[in-house]
Amino acid sequence: MALRGALHWQLAALEYTATRWRKHRLQPQRGLHRNIIEALQTAAGSENVSTTTAVRKQHGKDESYQRCKPPDAVVWPQNVEQVSRMARICFENNVPIIPFGTSTGLEGGVLAMKGGVCFDLTKMDKIVELNTVDFDVTVEPGVTRKGLNDYLRGNGVWFPVDPGADASLCGMAATSASGTNAVRYGTMRENVINLEVVLADGRIMYTAGQQRRFRKTSAGYNLTNLFVGSEGTLGIITKTTLRLYGIPEAMVSAVCSFPTVQAATDCTVQILQCGIPIARIEFLDDVMMDAFNKYSKLSYTVSSTLFLEFHGTEKGVEEQIEATEEIVKMNNGSEFAWAKDQESRNKLWQARHSAWYAARALFPGYEGYSTDVCVPISKLPEIIMATKEDLVTSNLTEELWPCTVPVLGSTA
Repeated sequence: MALRGALHWQLAALEYTATRWRKHRLQPQRGLHRNIIEALQTAAGSENVSTTTAVRKQHGKDESYQRCKPPDAVVWPQNVEQVSRMARICFENNVPIIPFGTSTGLEGGVLAMKGGVCFDLTKMDKIVELNTVDFDVTVEPGVTRKGLNDYLRGNGVWFPVDPGADASLCGMAATSASGTNAVRYGTMRENVINLEVVLADGRIMYTAGQQRRFRKTSAGYNLTNLFVGSEGTLGIITKTTLRLYGIPEAMVSAVCSFPTVQAATDCTVQILQCGIPIARIEFLDDVMMDAFNKYSKLSYTVSSTLFLEFHGTEKGVEEQIEATEEIVKMNNGSEFAWAKDQESRNKLWQARHSAWYAARALFPGYEGYSTDVCVPISKLPEIIMATKEDLVTSNLTEELWPCTVPVLGSTA
């Protein structure tokens, strides 16, 4: 009797579980309550709110390897007031918010892991104010890096932070982006003056004060650098005021190869230790150079290589080149292959910016996984050599995985 009772109880439990599973399977996936959708439509207009599957999937993935995690809805605010109202609606209903720019990230930052509302900010694309005398500009999140520099052309100024992708400038501030020019001009952290931010509850704040463009940050809390690099977790950046720079009189790029990884990295460290104001310096190993040549149809030597760029006056650039060439020769480097005109320089650095796709092209059918490391400059040769050895002994692939190293900051 006891055995029969136990079996009867287990069968009943299984039937209950199966019934619950069938009901769950037949029910559509739960999304946002209709009242929330209607509130968002009231705030921004029904044409600026979408819950269609295709649109949601477009906003649930970036350039990373992670699988798509779509939001429950996508909204396109037109101004900061709409962002504020819709953020308040999400806050009051405990709905996650995912800021969305150009979807060029490599870390899965736009994935809606718990659903929620994606705020696509691309329609907020105004260049609000340009001050060439004060060397600053204020832009909305829909303005991209290339778009800003196209707008600035003819004004004698430019914005040099270059992560490779044509990313949203507010997104670059949110991720503290860097790039190949960071050696001379710094990262976004050094080039953001002020931010307009919508907090999670819809309040609008200015990290340096409304309409302020002062470069000094000693008065009060340094809230600007608190939000730079916050990855969208502290608020939605709806305007950023950025430092601009005068366009150099001369820009010259060069490529030189080395017999070993150690020689190339030693040369890099020595150039920096000598105080040469080089604008860009990037190390690429032999496998990465082979990938570059194949992907971008180039013909550089397949060896440990440095990409360099010099900015300044004509005379100043000549002095930089002379000093750098001497250091290159001391480390058994090759003669420089020059890229002096803008077209050839653009081609060279576009190849560098395509490193992610060039690396993936070496292994068709595979996804890519990117990461960054940070060490003191004195440890740069050691970390590169150790990493190369680890890649050989780990058997991750049959070949060495490609390696590109920016001297300062991330190029993602």
